[in-house]
Amino acid sequence: MASEIKYWLGLGQVEGIGRITYKALIDELKEPGAVFEASEKRIEQIQCIGKKVASAIKSFNDWGWVEKETALIEKHKVKFLTMRDTDYPDALRSMPDPPPYLYVKGTIGKEDNNAVAIVGTRNPTQYGVTATENLSRALAGAGITIVSGMARGIDSVAHMGAIAGNGRTIAVLGSGIDVIYPPENKKLYEDIAANGAVVSEFPFGTKPVATNFPQRNRIISGLVKGVLVIEASEKSGSLITAQLALDYGRDVFALPGNTTSFKSKGTNKLIKNGAKLVEDAGDILEEMAISVEAGLKSASTITIPPNLSPEEGKIITLLDEPCFIDTIIQKTGLPAAKISALLLDMELKGLVKQQAGKQFVRRNG
Repeated sequence: MASEIKYWLGLGQVEGIGRITYKALIDELKEPGAVFEASEKRIEQIQCIGKKVASAIKSFNDWGWVEKETALIEKHKVKFLTMRDTDYPDALRSMPDPPPYLYVKGTIGKEDNNAVAIVGTRNPTQYGVTATENLSRALAGAGITIVSGMARGIDSVAHMGAIAGNGRTIAVLGSGIDVIYPPENKKLYEDIAANGAVVSEFPFGTKPVATNFPQRNRIISGLVKGVLVIEASEKSGSLITAQLALDYGRDVFALPGNTTSFKSKGTNKLIKNGAKLVEDAGDILEEMAISVEAGLKSASTITIPPNLSPEEGKIITLLDEPCFIDTIIQKTGLPAAKISALLLDMELKGLVKQQAGKQFVRRNG
């Protein structure tokens, strides 16, 4: 196996070979080892491959790096998944420019064929956080694998929601498989690997530089049947992911947002341009022809906690998004003193949390 990995890695390091040329070589000669063994003239005859690339393949000699990378794969017990392996995701294999191989912590299986990406801003509002929690948990509960990029904000919330919903989740990194970014997501990284997979196409030690993220977004879009964008400005990287999804023939969904918030400008524009407006998990499940009841049942178990008093029930139904205490008093018709006491008790029970300006919002889970 180590010898096979050696040639896959080596071919990936040859100057001038991108994902499309790599695929062309494998389609023609089946294995990287066969590519290195072929004559320069034979390689030149392959579509998309010219004399310069053929010469670079025959003169490649950076096998020292290859040996070090192979040793790291073995040392860190990382799975090395190539596009010739049966476990390689079918959705990626169908792309015109699939990653030739992936570094994987955890497992990818056929159960991940029904996958949805959830992406969005790194600095979400409470509205965005709550919506992401609800949607990711409901979708995961319906058997949908949640894919995202493990970035701060919406990405991290999406992964956590899927895990809380006892579902599967896949994180695609813009760094090497051993470089956890952001660093505070170390525990989340481990949880994702235990409940799905962390994947990267970058070599060990690769830093999360800006140029890596469009490549990462390409894999996110390629892995899924649809991409859901939650809170994105007009220049958000999430919109790149959405565009890639369209290029690959995937569905694009968007959560509508406040028209006065710049964080919703991108998502609202997506809806104007034809993305499917999403209010709950059922909208996505319906589009994907998956049991709507399964997803909504999961959502209901997280939005209405059991064993509430009638007064608590009145309050909790108001708190899908942050609500001022005066509004709660007005809408429930309960005395101010009673509302204050109930909110304090519910906060201590972990049912609600208080935000700035005496606003309250429901906690999920």
